[in-house]
Amino acid sequence: MKQDSSGSHEAEAGALLPPELYMLPALEAAPRLLGQHLVRRTEDGEIRCRIVETESYGGAEDKGSHAYGGRRTARTEAMFSSGGAVYIYLIYGMYHCLNVVTAAEDEPHAVLIRAVEPLTAHDAELMARYRGTAVRKPHALSGGPGKLCRALRIDKSLNLSRFDRKEGAMWIEQGEPAGSLPIVQAPRINIPYAEEYADLPWRFYLKSNPYVSIMDPQARPFCPG
Repeated sequence: MKQDSSGSHEAEAGALLPPELYMLPALEAAPRLLGQHLVRRTEDGEIRCRIVETESYGGAEDKGSHAYGGRRTARTEAMFSSGGAVYIYLIYGMYHCLNVVTAAEDEPHAVLIRAVEPLTAHDAELMARYRGTAVRKPHALSGGPGKLCRALRIDKSLNLSRFDRKEGAMWIEQGEPAGSLPIVQAPRINIPYAEEYADLPWRFYLKSNPYVSIMDPQARPFCPG
């Protein structure tokens, strides 16, 4: 961490996220992950993306969470890891979803990464190649959990790896401080089964960012508690 001439702190290029962020409850970590850089190492080189949309799944009490009620199965085991672990699961038998595990070991918190924005034209080109389909709009490239996993070649082989180490195939580096970004919040997507938890504003995204999966006209500015 270095200090610029104005006295504010600026992350060094390529620096990993501070470990404390991964120890936060998912609801606190989800907005703070916006603006950070997800890095995926592939056989064609590294791809760097900015995280622009997240959802919080906050522990055993959250009826939208796979670990609701403390449910611990082969599928959810990654959620009980210490913060910084990778949790990947399959939906509809065909789409992978990428999550950042947060909080302490045995406290099942996770943040779903719903959308990312490539940092350079080269990153976008490589992601479009991996998607294997024509991409006419930004959100069609990596706006949605399944799309971004295809664009970054993410599958269950990466489950239980770590975001807080650079020796693996994927990690998260410091990008822009969340406090400087136009963050809004809205209810999570497609979880009607979560009952009273379904309408809680636990989805966070960068306002007007073209890579966001779904814009909510009722979204409200995020105000940290």
